[in-house]
Amino acid sequence: MKLSFHSTSATPARAALLVCFAFAGEAPLTPKSVKLGARFKDSVQGDFREVKLTDAAEGGFERVAVIGLGKRAELDLERLRRVAALAVQRADSAGCESVNLWFAPEVCAAAGGPRAAGQAAAEGAGLGLYRFLQYKSKAKDAKTKLAILSGDGRDFADGVERGEVLAQANSFARDLQNQPGNCMTPRGLAAAAHKLAKRSKRIRCKVLDEKAMAKLGMGALLGVSAGSEEPAQLIHLTYTPPRRARGRVALVGKGLTFDAGGISIKPAGKMWDMKYDMSGGAAVLGVFHALAELDCPFEVHGVVPASENLPDGRAVKPGDLVTAMNGTTIEVLNTDAEGRLILCDAISYVLSKVEPDCVIDLATLTGAVVIAVGHEYTGLFTNNDVLRDELVAAGNETGEKCWPLPVDALHRDALKGEVADLRNIALGDPGAGASIGAAFLQHFVGSTPWVHLDIAGVAWGGANRDYVGGPMGSGVGVRLLLRWLETHGGK
Repeated sequence: MKLSFHSTSATPARAALLVCFAFAGEAPLTPKSVKLGARFKDSVQGDFREVKLTDAAEGGFERVAVIGLGKRAELDLERLRRVAALAVQRADSAGCESVNLWFAPEVCAAAGGPRAAGQAAAEGAGLGLYRFLQYKSKAKDAKTKLAILSGDGRDFADGVERGEVLAQANSFARDLQNQPGNCMTPRGLAAAAHKLAKRSKRIRCKVLDEKAMAKLGMGALLGVSAGSEEPAQLIHLTYTPPRRARGRVALVGKGLTFDAGGISIKPAGKMWDMKYDMSGGAAVLGVFHALAELDCPFEVHGVVPASENLPDGRAVKPGDLVTAMNGTTIEVLNTDAEGRLILCDAISYVLSKVEPDCVIDLATLTGAVVIAVGHEYTGLFTNNDVLRDELVAAGNETGEKCWPLPVDALHRDALKGEVADLRNIALGDPGAGASIGAAFLQHFVGSTPWVHLDIAGVAWGGANRDYVGGPMGSGVGVRLLLRWLETHGGK
């Protein structure tokens, strides 16, 4: 579906359906030329997500829908995303090829200003009709082909333009996530990264094969992939800004394209969802999809260790020892705690080869984080309070909320090994599994400012929020990180 901007100060752009909005207890906010029947207006309560449909008495539109925003004081960008998504969904279900979403100046002001409102509206509208149909033999495309976002002035238009880029990047990440495991392999993920680099001269892509990784001493990552016929890949994307970089940041995303648990094999129930174990890597690639079209003041490195974790005669066994790139020896007591093993080598690679100012990693790392914060929050672990506050703020603005959780000496001590430097799990039942997973990664970070985002609860299976949620991939992390790159360092 195509998005376009139209000014509310001009004659309303024609479409098969006009969508207007109403605050709770207030009259619908419509263009001056559009007249609605008195009885219909009286029926509109304005409750959040309430939808009322009518024929227009005057104004050039056959049909008009009014969607409730709730109380004026409660309108925020998340609600705006949701009603924009709801608007295009209702247009599509009504068979309308085009829809005009008319955002009155009062709506934009209440949501945070025209630029922020335009971006949120474009994100919601752009994602509201997302579908993964690649393998459907009789796919039914959306009926709505055009959404006109009408708002006030150049700031709203700029917001729409950025929001459309972010929606497309999020959809790209979802497409990667939703691929079946036999279609999205480590080499498939690497091929997707190479295609991204062709979209912009400011993006470069390098992929290390297993021979190159072995030369670097990446025994932890290679140990995870040893049980698979599919060779591991280390993807390294680099974005160079058009002007002198304000700094260098590294984004590291876990790229387990399928995780059966290795020798410590998972239960069969819902194992098929383990195709989503590459969601952190999908988010990093999604960020670069957007960077191909957006200016960013930072040099951005995206590193994705991609592999499968399967059991065969060559697979690492519980109790085996592997050696990470930085020389740390690790007892692999549970082969299903593999994400931290591929990430520790990726982080070591980043610190050695990139020398970034900060590192942010994203991973579907632990089931424990779901117990801690559920399916609506990302667990955040860090050694830097400034980065923590920046990412929490970015999460609140994008609807990809982060909740800080502890990682300290108690968690790190639980991972001290008997025959090696570290174990990859804690013995006994100390609890705090998400914190212990983060503590393992922190061992490899040193003093570099770092954030670990455990997205195991939010990468798929979240509550339906109109533009995101449900059993398929959410693309979480893309909009969060792009907002963080936009605001990092007080920009």
